[in-house]
Amino acid sequence: MDLRTVERLVSGEGWGLLQSLPPYDESSAMVLAERLRAAGFDADLVSAALTQSRLRARAVGKFGTFAAGMMFTADGLEQATRMPVAARHAQRFRDAGVQHVWDLGCGIGSDAMALAGLDLAVTAIDADEVTAAVAGVNLRHWPRGRSRVGRVEDTRFPSGEAGRRVGGWLDPARRTPGIADVQGRTRRVFRLDQLTPSWDTVRDVAAALPAVGAKLSPSFPHGSVPPGSEAQWTSYGGEVVECTIWWGSLVRRPGRSALVLDGDRADLVTAPQADPDVPWVESLDRMGEWLYEPDRAVIRAGLTGALTATTGGAELDSGVGYVASAQVVEVPWAKRFRVSDALPLNVKGLRALLRDRGIGRLTIKKRGVSVEPEQLRRQLRLRGDAEATIVLSRVQGRPVVLVVHPA
Repeated sequence: MDLRTVERLVSGEGWGLLQSLPPYDESSAMVLAERLRAAGFDADLVSAALTQSRLRARAVGKFGTFAAGMMFTADGLEQATRMPVAARHAQRFRDAGVQHVWDLGCGIGSDAMALAGLDLAVTAIDADEVTAAVAGVNLRHWPRGRSRVGRVEDTRFPSGEAGRRVGGWLDPARRTPGIADVQGRTRRVFRLDQLTPSWDTVRDVAAALPAVGAKLSPSFPHGSVPPGSEAQWTSYGGEVVECTIWWGSLVRRPGRSALVLDGDRADLVTAPQADPDVPWVESLDRMGEWLYEPDRAVIRAGLTGALTATTGGAELDSGVGYVASAQVVEVPWAKRFRVSDALPLNVKGLRALLRDRGIGRLTIKKRGVSVEPEQLRRQLRLRGDAEATIVLSRVQGRPVVLVVHPA
């Protein structure tokens, strides 16, 4: 999509066409396009409108009812912050007393919308003119929000008294434009030195403004968390969606934390005050009857110690995340399973156990072992009407299998 197409879509004819389209249906899209062209609509405009309709349908999961009035680019939608998560970003700025936020690398404007929705002034900047124009369309309901074309590196921020209530938000591009993966999406990058703008530029902005946040990959390395900042890993509906670094007045608790969002529920997980060493299970016969699986954001944040401290348990092995305990504790950010069997991982022995119990349907969970679940499933030659869940992991560096039952 080019700038001219954006302008045509927001014109009277284009916007009217877009808003009049029925819910997107891939199976009938070609027939609908032919009917619209026959009705006198330009073919390029019809194609652009149907593309927006398709993207709006995909965007409902991130934006809910907002999606019906928004514009998108394919890459922008892929990288956009989910609205409930963006709302929490915005609330942190407001709680810190920030009055004007520079959204640097704004994309389609999801975070800018959340900020403007809390009546903060927002200047949304993107280096791509089409993306900046789309952000402008999405900000149209909020007079204190505006977008423009520009680079982070060239931005000049207010200074002196005018700069005291100013904040910065950055969402560096973590995909390579023009290079697609096997599913047709732009390819992700995982190294800090591949970000656009660069990690050095992000830190320069953090040094220049009193309140700065940056949305980064969930794979952000713990060793790169800047001193005095707060690194928060966030999951939404069980999926880890980001690691956000907060500087200045936006820091609530320096160090690492995990935010677990599920529906209307939000749980904040931090390291125990004493920050003890995480204990490990000594042997299978001493691991306890209960297995706890923390939310992935907790594991990404390296906060398994919070779960061992809460349950009085021990991690199966270093870095696997699963915690075994003899205690029953309700932990909102962890799933609990009862362990009925714990044995060294051996295909022949596991096959015999499952056969004796008539297990024909098997859920396989794993962490910390290099077993391919589907290959194992074939080797087990499952038969029967019963079902079970197994966990493949490590104890004392050796692969084990646990037969578990959700509590």
